[in-house]
Amino acid sequence: MENLRLFLGTYNVGTSTPEVTLNSLLGLPVDHKSDKIQLPDIYVLSFQEVKAQPQNMLLDALFDDPWTFACRELLEIWNYVKIKSVRLQGLLLNVYCLRKHLLNIREIESEYTRTGLSGMWGNKGAVSIRLSIYGCSLCFVNSHLSAHDNQLKDRVEDYNSIIKDQEFHVAETTEIFFHDYVFWMGDLNFRLIEEFDETPEEIERRIVKNEYKKLFAYDQLRHVMKNGEAFSELTEQDPEFPPTFKFEVGTNRYDHKRRPAWCDRILYRVNPHNYENVTLKVDQLSYKNHPSYLLSDHKPVTAEFNIKIPAKHLKITTRVSVDQVFSDYSERVVEFDKIVSWTQDEENTAKYKITQDIPATKEDWIGLFKENFSSLDDYVSYEYVSKCSTPTSEMKSPMKGSSAKILKYEITFSELPSRCKGNYCLVYISQTEDKVISVWGISNAFPVVKNDSD
Repeated sequence: MENLRLFLGTYNVGTSTPEVTLNSLLGLPVDHKSDKIQLPDIYVLSFQEVKAQPQNMLLDALFDDPWTFACRELLEIWNYVKIKSVRLQGLLLNVYCLRKHLLNIREIESEYTRTGLSGMWGNKGAVSIRLSIYGCSLCFVNSHLSAHDNQLKDRVEDYNSIIKDQEFHVAETTEIFFHDYVFWMGDLNFRLIEEFDETPEEIERRIVKNEYKKLFAYDQLRHVMKNGEAFSELTEQDPEFPPTFKFEVGTNRYDHKRRPAWCDRILYRVNPHNYENVTLKVDQLSYKNHPSYLLSDHKPVTAEFNIKIPAKHLKITTRVSVDQVFSDYSERVVEFDKIVSWTQDEENTAKYKITQDIPATKEDWIGLFKENFSSLDDYVSYEYVSKCSTPTSEMKSPMKGSSAKILKYEITFSELPSRCKGNYCLVYISQTEDKVISVWGISNAFPVVKNDSD
């Protein structure tokens, strides 16, 4: 077994913008040249109440929203790539991975569920992203549930609506809890039980005395988990930090308009015995709040985990697939021939071969990306494989006395934009009709040069 390190964060930003550095929140030093930090393999960052006016939504559809932009700008310094982003009004979920893992991630898909106004409005609900990495399936959920002390029943209904509504298109993991690992985070809005009859002032006096455990005994979420009403499929480490809501914006003073509560949470689930001769496992490394962030009436919460995945060389037998070879996930499925250079304002071609027997779809495409791209959304140009790629037969004899016919393909890109300058690469994206994507291959970096006749 090998470890993958995950960093998860949740923050209700209260329509604010990231006006402060996020290094501390993401556990990153200001000096990006530091070699003492152990970088997570994956960052999963969830936000609630991101500004969602129509003009903001239109701009965010064309460009990254301010929170995504700020996180991505910081993480790209450390060689992370944003592999997926999903948004539902004020709900936002982003997943980033270290570049070295990019070709080992498959079947990336997102879902969303509205629960506001009986499912008609997206001010409350959930967004999720699922993926497979080295053969293990992971699902991340960001939810914002019904507010206020007396809306416990609505929160329970929200949760059950989400797990019933969300359906994925990857076989054997069509539901949230079918995945090997599940991480659920967000502003879950659970408060202290109503029977705990203390005022905000009385509760704050307990907080000042660090009586967190005594207060947490009255936490609504733990009560519904124990009763099997909601979230009972998941596990949560006891928070050893004060309630994360409600603060006066710009301060660390509780706002006594609401009783303090642990609204912002991160939970997890592992299905340890999905594989017959491998036991999956989660080790939680941290669970903390970040009181220095004063942008909203919530405090952000982060957690770090190590998850076990089968070693790359390990061949295992699963309940659903015989002789699944996890090392297959570390191999390039598409191999590009070396590209020396491309030319502006001309058609350009590239050759590639498919090394495994995989079904190509009419949605597969090859994108032209900057060499050190930081998002799978940042292609400069693209062509659909089915429209612009043609097979070209080449003969090769891998063994003495035998011959094997390897089918190569050549793809043609129309004239490149004149703004293309510097080094680029090609990325082969497999995409199903249900918008499930995988990165199958990345070419070498090559320069785009001006036409000598210009």
